[in-house]
Amino acid sequence: MSTRSHPPIVNLDVRALLGLQAGVGGLCAALLLASGCSSPLTDKVDRDLRRSVRESAQRELAEASEQPEPQRVTREDRVATLGIKPEVMDQLSTMGGIESYAGKDLPLGPNLYGKPQRVVKLTLERAIASAVRHNLNVEFARLAPAIGQQQLIAAEAAFDWVLFANPQASVTNAPTTQQFFGNTPSGSNENRRDVYEATVGARKPLIAGGQFQLQTEIQYTDVRSSNLDLRPNPARESNFLIQLDQPLLRGFGSDTALAQVRLARNAEVDSVQQLKGTLLQVAGDTETAYWNLVRSRADLLILQRLLERGEEVYRVLKSRERFDAKPASISNAAATVELRRSDVIRAQRSMRSASDQLKVLMNDPELPVGSETLLFPADRPVDQAVEFSLVDAVNSSLANRPEVQRAILSIDNTSIRQVVADNGRLPRLDLRALTRFNGQGTGFGQAYDQATDAEYVDYQIGVNFEQPIGNRAAEATFRQRRLERMQATIAYRNTVQGIVGEVKGALRDLQTNYVLIEQTRAARLAAAEDLRTILVEEQTIQTQTPEFLNLKLQRQQALASAEQQEIQALVEYNNAVARLFQVTGTGLERNRIQFNAPAVKPDRRTDDIFPDYPLEPQRPDIDAIRAQ
Repeated sequence: MSTRSHPPIVNLDVRALLGLQAGVGGLCAALLLASGCSSPLTDKVDRDLRRSVRESAQRELAEASEQPEPQRVTREDRVATLGIKPEVMDQLSTMGGIESYAGKDLPLGPNLYGKPQRVVKLTLERAIASAVRHNLNVEFARLAPAIGQQQLIAAEAAFDWVLFANPQASVTNAPTTQQFFGNTPSGSNENRRDVYEATVGARKPLIAGGQFQLQTEIQYTDVRSSNLDLRPNPARESNFLIQLDQPLLRGFGSDTALAQVRLARNAEVDSVQQLKGTLLQVAGDTETAYWNLVRSRADLLILQRLLERGEEVYRVLKSRERFDAKPASISNAAATVELRRSDVIRAQRSMRSASDQLKVLMNDPELPVGSETLLFPADRPVDQAVEFSLVDAVNSSLANRPEVQRAILSIDNTSIRQVVADNGRLPRLDLRALTRFNGQGTGFGQAYDQATDAEYVDYQIGVNFEQPIGNRAAEATFRQRRLERMQATIAYRNTVQGIVGEVKGALRDLQTNYVLIEQTRAARLAAAEDLRTILVEEQTIQTQTPEFLNLKLQRQQALASAEQQEIQALVEYNNAVARLFQVTGTGLERNRIQFNAPAVKPDRRTDDIFPDYPLEPQRPDIDAIRAQ
């Protein structure tokens, strides 16, 4: 479909809704670049599995790709085959059909307050715009990306610097064992000291899986034990510590460390695609509800006219009661009229119900569901041929449908978890390396000067090894993740097949209902001609027998049924058009709704799991399908 030149009726910028800043995505990009690791989707380990997924989409497109030429819906001119004279065609058009009810008042009856029914005209454009802005399901779905954004920020925050401080004080007053050399005591028989210390520092988790830490510690020690001479006393001590804790096997690498960030980012994108799916569904449901309201209104007009025609026949029969009208014929006509009156009452109820259903979808502040204002459709269903290409429609759906995007994300999620599980099978071998610069003096300044001179330096390096015997838990988790990834790829293939089936079904509905419009129009004109001949005979034949009038009632019923089938075919055709745009994922563009959000772009390398979708897939040419 060509791009419309009209301005958008609704502009939904997900970035603006969330207040996303470039730094959020930039941090993820920086972390990925620093890791030096590729996306799990490009992993070569499961090449056969990935190839089967790619080929599943290509298999669905194989036959359609061989016949890419656009097709135009066609139908046979059934009206011409009826042999109706041109001079009576205008008269038949006034006897039935949607055009024959122009300017005719609707028999609405009173509202729930017992007052005359108030109506308000509503265009399809306004209905869809209101639904996209105010529908409660859309409002609910709009919050999901914001929630996902906060979850992503929380996951990224795991790599933020952490400041810590640990002050503490201890006062010791305890007896101790005293040494003796002969009868001469040595040292003190008590331990009395006051110690005040504080540790301040910062640590940062690394994308390689480890942790880097900087800290400084100060300590004040005042020894008050008898017979114990220490210098300096009280003493001030300080030190600087640089420490690195790094796993060398299990837990090593950015694939493991950044797993939660990647999953959170995918969850955010998934929520955006879910929002798009909700918008597509709501827009499609609103258009369907609108055309159902059009059909309910047309049914009410048809049934009201049918009732009026039946009442006329009943009056004629009643006037002939003294001559040749039998009681059975009169009672039969009366029963027919009352049944038709019942149908009118049901049609009134159906139209009000259709109006309320549309109000629920719109959730318009000016037209609440609780209001007794009846929606009156201002647009009429359109009968216009369209062109389509099966391969372009399928390509468009695979490139634009949120379900495909979410299936891609699901594969990516299972790939991320599989990489983490694979790493979890390794033994634990953790490295710790630290350097401490120490100093002591009568004052903290002197202690820090000594520490910075690096006169007293401690070094420590060590590793910690751990490996479960049999390693059954890790191996089972890895196998579980591989099976989950296989499930995700099968789900992707199932999604592709389901979407192809939906596209073909929508195109078949389009073709079928386009043909049915002409077929039901021909049936309506034939029924109108059948009734017209009865009316002509009624004017030329002097005696109106009860049998003749009963036949007239039957012809009236046949015409009304044909009218209802015609309007149903028109409505279903317009619904099929809306459905086609919905299943191809372009329903928002068709309704001039701008949805600005990043999409999951399939990689176009030949070894990737996704087919090479066209950058701008052609869409059905239905630019003027809706009457404005």
